Amino acid sequence: MSIRVTTWSLEQTSPADLRPARPAGADVTVVRAEVPSPEFSRFLYTAVGGDVTWTDRLPMSYAQWEQALTRPGTETWVAYEKGTPAGYAEIQAQHEGGEGEEGSVEIVYFGLIAAFRGRGIGGHLLSYATARAWDLAERWPELAPTKRVWLHTCSKDGPHAMDNYVRRGFTLFKTEEADETEQPAPGPWPGAHG
Repeated sequence: MSIRVTTWSLEQTSPADLRPARPAGADVTVVRAEVPSPEFSRFLYTAVGGDVTWTDRLPMSYAQWEQALTRPGTETWVAYEKGTPAGYAEIQAQHEGGEGEEGSVEIVYFGLIAAFRGRGIGGHLLSYATARAWDLAERWPELAPTKRVWLHTCSKDGPHAMDNYVRRGFTLFKTEEADETEQPAPGPWPGAHG
């Protein structure tokens, strides 16, 4: 069966565009996963994206995960609530042949595990990840300073995703529609749903 999916691409073109959310509270911390770990990243990917049908990385081998995570300018930022992973953002400097020019940073993946949604953690994490995208070249001196931060979301994502991006200061620059084969949500394990 086929479903119609709308994909929206949004961007910020200046650090001044960022409108930070209020902090999520003392029990929530955001930490960079500084050691690239395909196992941990795959856990985050399936735990966050399982109920909204993230499937593009599932066929990747260990070596492909490792390659994606060790590209210069790629960082994973994890939100924890009382020591438990609540969600994550993966940011990536765009390189030649990518979506955008030098100085463009994509928030490649962003989201929360279902049990942590709707509690203000998403706005806090998105604010934090966006700020880290803007100052990425401070941690990666071989990169050009960030001139643009962008991301995309689609009609399969959670109901609050688009609103969170707009509230944080992202503006729409492209809309696309396509028919996709409907797939069951894989969940972090078979039958798991938020």
